[in-house]
Amino acid sequence: MVHMKVSVVIPALNEEKYIGYAFEGLRRQSFKDFEVIVADGGSTDKTREIARKYGAKVVIERRRGIARGRNAGAKVAKGDILIFLDADTKPSPRLIESYVKGLKGDVVAATGPILPLEKTKKSITWGYKFVSILFVKLAIKIGRPTIVGSNFAVRRNTFKKVGGFNSNLITYEDWDLSKRLKRYGKIIYIDDAVVYTSARRIFAWGISGFFNFHVGNIIRYNLFKKPKDEYEPIR
Repeated sequence: MVHMKVSVVIPALNEEKYIGYAFEGLRRQSFKDFEVIVADGGSTDKTREIARKYGAKVVIERRRGIARGRNAGAKVAKGDILIFLDADTKPSPRLIESYVKGLKGDVVAATGPILPLEKTKKSITWGYKFVSILFVKLAIKIGRPTIVGSNFAVRRNTFKKVGGFNSNLITYEDWDLSKRLKRYGKIIYIDDAVVYTSARRIFAWGISGFFNFHVGNIIRYNLFKKPKDEYEPIR
């Protein structure tokens, strides 16, 4: 088996309260040979200090938008496989191993379950399962894959072929990337590639507010190709 180099890319902005969860999850990975790159958007807290303490490479991308941050991290990555996580997201111990095993043959990208990091209501947990498992699996099955930016892996050469994320998009940059990646090979779902991400936005907006934002944005994106260009920071 050919040994695959792996780069984990984490965009961050003022994430000192959460980014430690990401690194604690990465410390416990069954697959050990990987680098971590934090693309910092100009944090004024201790985000960069924490990232460096854990041995991550830090790059600065002050231009607005998570797509720009992810692209900046990918630009300096050395891995054959790029794994993208969010700064408030804790990977399960076998995440990297699962992606390395899954990205073979004509598979160019993969995603997996996203569950809440905090203890929360059953309705919120089931909401996560419905969207990140049932909905995403169905989208892949019908040929309209929708990877989620907080948990996915992609071959670096394919990522470069499609030009990375569309840096002009503030939201739904991950769905846009999915559409372009599928032209080059399969996008698959890996059940063992689990992450736990903060439900802080749901806590702040409420379930209905969160639902209304994303359903409305799906309609905007699919009908007009113009997803919303504002995404309120929740810290």
